[in-house]
Amino acid sequence: MRNYKEFFNGKKVTMLGLGLLGRGLNDAKFLAECGAILTITDLKTKEQLEPTIKKLAKYKNIKYVLGEHRLEDFRDCDFVLKAAGVPLDSIYIEEAKKNKIPVEMDESLFAKCAPNVKVVGITGTRGKTTTTYLIYEILKLAFPKKVHLGGNIKGLATLPLLKKVKEGDIVVMELSSWQLQGWGEAKICPNISVFTNLMDDHLNYYKGSVKKYFEDKAKIYTNQNKSDYLICGEKIFKQIGKVKSKKIISKKNDVPKGWKIKIKGDHNLENISYAIKIAEILGVPEKTIKKAVENFGGVEGRQEFLREYKGVKIYNDTTATTPDATIAALNSFGSNKNIVLIMGGADKNLDMGGLIKEIPKYCKKVILLAGTGTEKLGGKVDGILAKSLKEGLLEALKWVKKGDILILSPGFASFGMFKNEFDRGKQFVRLVKALK
Repeated sequence: MRNYKEFFNGKKVTMLGLGLLGRGLNDAKFLAECGAILTITDLKTKEQLEPTIKKLAKYKNIKYVLGEHRLEDFRDCDFVLKAAGVPLDSIYIEEAKKNKIPVEMDESLFAKCAPNVKVVGITGTRGKTTTTYLIYEILKLAFPKKVHLGGNIKGLATLPLLKKVKEGDIVVMELSSWQLQGWGEAKICPNISVFTNLMDDHLNYYKGSVKKYFEDKAKIYTNQNKSDYLICGEKIFKQIGKVKSKKIISKKNDVPKGWKIKIKGDHNLENISYAIKIAEILGVPEKTIKKAVENFGGVEGRQEFLREYKGVKIYNDTTATTPDATIAALNSFGSNKNIVLIMGGADKNLDMGGLIKEIPKYCKKVILLAGTGTEKLGGKVDGILAKSLKEGLLEALKWVKKGDILILSPGFASFGMFKNEFDRGKQFVRLVKALK
C-alpha cells in the first residue's frame, strides 16, 4: 500500500489503549494528522492520562472515552487499533470481531501498509532490546539514511514511520509476545527474525501457561518463507523445530575474541552474536560490525553505569523485571560478594527459587523494595525492607565500601510504588545523581 494518507483519511478508528509511554500518543497523532476520526478509549482516567492528552489537544478529530471501555465503540468503526497489553480474548476485541471489524496493531499494520522494506524483527524473553539497538547501530553505520528503529522501544510508535520509509529501506523492530499477536493475526512475518531465548515471564498475563507465551513468541517465524531467515539462541534452537525459513544458530563464541567490548556478561556476548549474524546476512563488512560493537555502551536501564560515588560503582538495571534478568546482572559482575543489591516489586507469578539461591553467592547485602512480589519472598532473602526508593538507596550506601558495586536490579515488575519500570529507573537515576 503506497498512499497511506488516502487509506487512513476519513476512517473511523477505535484506539483501544492510550497509555503514558508515548507509543499510543504517537499513533494517535499520526492517525489524526492523516484525517482519521478517532475514538480513544482507556481504563485510565483523564487525570491519569493528562500528560498524554495535553499533547493531543489541538486535534479536533479525537473523542475520548476514559476510565472505562464501551461495547458500542467496537461496533461501528472501520478498524480497531489495539494496544500491546490488551489480551486477544478481551470482550471488546470479541465484540469487534463479531461485527467483522478488523483488529490491527501498530507494528503489523505498519508492515502491511509500508512500501517494499526489509523488516528485521527481534523477540525473546531477555536480550531483545540490547540486540535491537546493536543491530540498529551496526546497520546505521553501514547504510546511513536507510535504517529505521521501531517496535517495542520506549516512546516510539512504528506506524508514523510510514512518513519516512522508502522502498529498499531496513526497519529494525523489537517485538514483544503481545505485539507479535498482531503479526499472527495478519499472517505476516519479518524478513529476518531473531529469537534470543525463552524464560518464564508474563505468566500473570498468560494465566501460568508457558506454552501460550511461546506460541505468541513463535509468531515471529511461523509465517516466514524459504527466502527469510531465523536466527536462534542455543537453547531455543531445538525447541523451535523445523521451519520454512533458513534457521541459523547463534552463540557467544561467535564473537571474535580480540574485540574490545564495553557491555558486560555472557548474555551480552550472545546478544552481540545475534547482531553479527544479521549484519553478515545483510552484507555488512566485518570492520564496520567491529567498530559499531566496540562503540556500543549499552541501553538505558540495562546494567547502565551511572557514576562512581566514593569508590563505589552504581548501576541502573531497572528493566530486570524477572529473576533470570537479575541473575544475569549478578553474573556479569563476578562472584566477589562485593555487590549491594536493591531489588523487589510487584509479583508476576514467576518462580524466584533460582534467584534466591544465587543471591548469597554475589551479594553482601540486599535492600528490598516493598511490593506484592517482595511479600511472596516470605523471608527467604535476608534483606532490609525499604518503604521508598530513596530510603532503599540511603540504606544501601551504609553497606558499601570502596571497590564495591551497588545495583538496582529488581527481579520484579514496578507497579505499586512506580508507574512503570522506566519511572522506577528515572527516579533511581535522579537520586544517584543528587548524591553529594
